[in-house]
Amino acid sequence: MRGTGKADIFVMLAHPVGHAKSPGIFNEIFEQKGLDSLMVPLSCRPEDFETFWAGITAAENIKGVIISVPYKNIVYTKCSGGHDRAVRVESANSVRRLPDGTWYADNFDGVGFIDGLKAGGHQIAGKRILQVGAGGAGSSLLYCLAEAGAVEIRLADLDVARAETLAAMVRKSFPDCRISVGAADPSGMDMAINATSAGLKATDPLPMDVSKLTPDMTVVDIIMEPAETALLAAARKVGCRVQPGRPMMDFQVEAMSRFFDIEHRGSNDV
Repeated sequence: MRGTGKADIFVMLAHPVGHAKSPGIFNEIFEQKGLDSLMVPLSCRPEDFETFWAGITAAENIKGVIISVPYKNIVYTKCSGGHDRAVRVESANSVRRLPDGTWYADNFDGVGFIDGLKAGGHQIAGKRILQVGAGGAGSSLLYCLAEAGAVEIRLADLDVARAETLAAMVRKSFPDCRISVGAADPSGMDMAINATSAGLKATDPLPMDVSKLTPDMTVVDIIMEPAETALLAAARKVGCRVQPGRPMMDFQVEAMSRFFDIEHRGSNDV
């Protein structure tokens, strides 16, 4: 039986949170494993975040939180420590409660993204890549793409200063990868990636110049819903190979399950 007074509670935090798939995915896992655990979707306005987070921390039976836009960076600042993946980008997409009540951060955006690409048969090493987005997810992706052997990455973001800062940080860690900041133009690239939230709504503008796509390119979108974004639909018309957002989530779920130690929680007594 799930949802007893002894349940371990996990939270999915985003604003808005209606598009989030994690609660459904994890609750299905808990059900399959017979665990007295629940994941609930929660949201708050950015101006209410401090009050919200104080409440999350005070709730002793909340064991972990998955974080999405726009809270990845600010939640990281609330943690007492973190894995290098989170520390290097100062961004958390998962935190777990430590025995002393403080939070420990990790970031599986890049891990899930790279594993998803590899599972889809997409090569990264030696490739030239356009990445649009230098925010919470984009920061993690840029590091992991450089680490996976991309030879060149063009980074585009509406906040050019943010993009320049991120590019400089990644260059320092991976000097063999040529990283520049420029327009969201896929010309000359082998792969084009949308690492922004553009595409969640039908009215969103396309994140890159699709008129410059060619059939030899691979186009990737991290958005899960809709499964085929306007960007991917446009890329298919050109003849590009495409990769939707769901594989990234699936591989993140595996990593997050280990992070939250779900395998060893066992069933609680009612």
